[in-house]
Amino acid sequence: MTVTNRTALAGARLVLPGGVVEGDRLAVEGERIAGLGGDTGPGDLDLTGYTVVPGFVDLHVHGGGGASYASGIAEEALLAARTHLEHGTTTTVASTVTGEIDEVARQAHVLSELVEDGVLAGIHFEGPFISHNRCGAHRPDLLRDPDPALVRKLVDAARGHARMVTLAPELPGGLDSVRMLADLGVIAAVGHTDSDYATTLEAIEAGATVATHLFNAMPGIAHRAPGPIVALLEDERVTVELINDGVHLHPSVLDLAYGTAGANRVALITDAMGAAGMGDGLYPLGPLQVQVKDGVAMLPDGSSIAGSTATLDRVFRRALTVGRLTLGQAVESLSATPARLLGLGDSIGSLETGKLADLVVVDSEGYDLVAVMRRGRWIVGGERFSTVKPA
Repeated sequence: MTVTNRTALAGARLVLPGGVVEGDRLAVEGERIAGLGGDTGPGDLDLTGYTVVPGFVDLHVHGGGGASYASGIAEEALLAARTHLEHGTTTTVASTVTGEIDEVARQAHVLSELVEDGVLAGIHFEGPFISHNRCGAHRPDLLRDPDPALVRKLVDAARGHARMVTLAPELPGGLDSVRMLADLGVIAAVGHTDSDYATTLEAIEAGATVATHLFNAMPGIAHRAPGPIVALLEDERVTVELINDGVHLHPSVLDLAYGTAGANRVALITDAMGAAGMGDGLYPLGPLQVQVKDGVAMLPDGSSIAGSTATLDRVFRRALTVGRLTLGQAVESLSATPARLLGLGDSIGSLETGKLADLVVVDSEGYDLVAVMRRGRWIVGGERFSTVKPA
């Protein structure tokens, strides 16, 4: 006999698509949200003083817990996914990093199996089709022009689970690869690019719909050369990634992006490498070594930031306590917007009846993470809630 998991959360502040509701009830049955509102029942968990938001969705993450998705080792990928899950990321798109084409294809094969197992939601190829001038923490000698045949080789290696490819559209083959990816239903993302404004517009017209970590690894805005940033911000078809870790972007730059694009076009990401959830030290990022000191990941020579050490609960908390976002805006950028971009908006990204019960519980004062539920089952923290006392 199949036993269906049933629970209800009562008294919590719920961040719903229509706004914030105080002291409401959310029922879970099996893997899904069974209902919102209604009277408190016996056995309901008392979440008075807590806020419930939908599970976070990370479009761009390279690792965590000391492990890397670019290792090509399933156990490492599982550890990285689990680390971020415990910090509220209930949906993860695993990002690779520049390497030899055959090696990245092998990594994609391993990651695709974890997609099929339901651990990951897809694969994002960041590199090797990026600009030497803006390569950041990618090995310059392994970079390649985005020849459509090479891009297709990586997409095929993902066995239908490639979600996104970051490339520099100004390179030979760049625009043709954007068109091919759009035809295949894979997101073409502009990033690690030296593109100018006009070429970026061409890429958007060709089908590019994402800006990979906007502002980072691309030319800045100049008054007579607006560059890729302005082109990506001003087009309503483009979703822009932002790394809100306190290192990559000044708070005023986030304000600029939100003021121009709005939360429905901003996806807050971690761009985390293996040190996320860990301490300082040396960590691998693909074929490179990264030095983490005081929580900041850098190449050992200090020439470039090398991803972040953030988790999305930290990004969420920072958006509300350091930034100027409302609860609704933060939830949209961490859940609804990336879910919609991935084509998963019907099942995740918001607290609605019938959607998967992917939930994050935070303290209503400082927004510290308290508990995480994925598909109706507590991952961390569920044991701390007592049942509602009878009136």
